Amino acid sequence: MGFGYFFKERKFYLHFLIAIGLSLILFWIVLKSLDAFTKHGQVFLVPDFEGKTLITIKDEGYNDFFTFKIIDSVYFKAREKGSVVTQNPLPGSKVKQGRHVYLTVVAQLPKKVLMPNLKNLSLRQALVTLESKGLEAGELEYIEYFAKNAVIDQLLGEEPIEPDTEISRGTIINLVLGKGDAVTKIPLPFLVGLTTEQAHALLHYHSFNVGKEYYREGFDPVHSKVYKTNPDILSRQLLVLGEKVDLWYRSDELINFEEYVRQFKVDSLRKDSIDYRNFEIENEQ
Repeated sequence: MGFGYFFKERKFYLHFLIAIGLSLILFWIVLKSLDAFTKHGQVFLVPDFEGKTLITIKDEGYNDFFTFKIIDSVYFKAREKGSVVTQNPLPGSKVKQGRHVYLTVVAQLPKKVLMPNLKNLSLRQALVTLESKGLEAGELEYIEYFAKNAVIDQLLGEEPIEPDTEISRGTIINLVLGKGDAVTKIPLPFLVGLTTEQAHALLHYHSFNVGKEYYREGFDPVHSKVYKTNPDILSRQLLVLGEKVDLWYRSDELINFEEYVRQFKVDSLRKDSIDYRNFEIENEQ
């Protein structure tokens, strides 16, 4: 019986077709099993968890879709303890169900740090040093001293604090600085659209103090942004070192700050143009 005999038998072709059919069915079952196991094509958008605690996240049912892991904690005096500061993956990322979401949250208690020695540093150097230690700059007090913006003393409240003293992160340190030989007046930086933290930092870097603060919709470290100031930015008023600047805040959930800031800058350019024309007219007379 030759090898070609099988190709003449009807049963051979029938069994061959059955084998192919069974192989295709088995292949289809394997693919479907993989799809079910990997949830092929089923993705979820990662929400923005910033400002929420793990308890809130659980209550909202997100534990059914993601696995949360806390990888770090940082201390913020103004934020709710245990609330999310940063997350990975970022909000809007497409992930599969069960994906790990790594969180950095606000620490329950501040860590301890050693007070640095700020004496004889410039104001800018002192602010950078405080920030690197997790400390906050408070009141800037200017006194008669030949070196402008040189740190003469560092205070905890009204009392001097010695270097290497153990204090909590987030502690406010007041600085005593020199005025310099001549009276210095400088313009107010552009603060509109900044958060509370950003506005405080920028004022300090420009040698000003934070005055009274008003929150129209209540204090919110994430959404409260500077709406107006006193002195008014458009006034172009020059201020002395250490002068206080009052701040008004509105929520960026109610106001389109991108458009508001754009209009502010347009008004600023328009005022510059008017002031320049007035200057030309005055000099022609």
